[in-house]
Amino acid sequence: MTSAVETPCCELRLYSNLNDFVRPDLRHRTLLRPVGGRPTAKDLIEGAGVPHPEVDLIVVNDVPVDFQHRVEPRDRVAVYPRFEQLNVSPEVRLLPPPRDEERFVLDGHLGRLARLLRLLGFDASYRSDADDSELVALSINEDRTLLTRDVGLLKRKQLKRGYWVRATAPRRQVVEVARRFSSTPNVQPLSRCLACNDVLAPIAAAAVADLVPARSRSAFNEYSRCSGCQRVYWPGSHFDRLTTVVEETLAELTIPSIER
Repeated sequence: MTSAVETPCCELRLYSNLNDFVRPDLRHRTLLRPVGGRPTAKDLIEGAGVPHPEVDLIVVNDVPVDFQHRVEPRDRVAVYPRFEQLNVSPEVRLLPPPRDEERFVLDGHLGRLARLLRLLGFDASYRSDADDSELVALSINEDRTLLTRDVGLLKRKQLKRGYWVRATAPRRQVVEVARRFSSTPNVQPLSRCLACNDVLAPIAAAAVADLVPARSRSAFNEYSRCSGCQRVYWPGSHFDRLTTVVEETLAELTIPSIER
């Protein structure tokens, strides 16, 4: 009687929030993964469900490797997300270095998150009709971090910066993203146009008098205009509602509230 041929496997261990990508019963455990054909580390990790833009460090048999390293049977593979406090050489990190002022591009399902990020002052590019190829191209060409709830989109080979948004509610999403990417001194609420993402600049009341309702002209003296779409903003009741959203969000981030 012929015995079954044993499938060659390696040991794979995911650390910290990379466990979000596997079933609950497989989290924080050493996983056996097949390695027939000597897959690359990237293929092995993404085959387990983890998109490569979430991975900052791969260690095989106690040696840091890159995504193209070929994994052998019985290898021990440890995979880490970005840890700012992780004491390793920058040369072995796989993610691009973090930036002081993060820029984003969001997929078509995250429109409300895009608006909230702009409200906090983040550069958040968004088009509801952009397809996956356009999103990846924009991320690469403008060096933006792609935010999405689509894990498959983050596995596009060319993509360098990307993040899978875990939360589903927009108000929870903006707190999650701000905590993950924000250098808090650079949060500048109410500094961007909610419609087109361009920067707002103060403008004299006389210059926008024909664009503002008469009732608002008589009540307010401070105005801002978008440098892109030319939309005009002033501190009316809508502004008060936006300010409340900002202050509630900043409170969750333990950032000092804005001045009214």
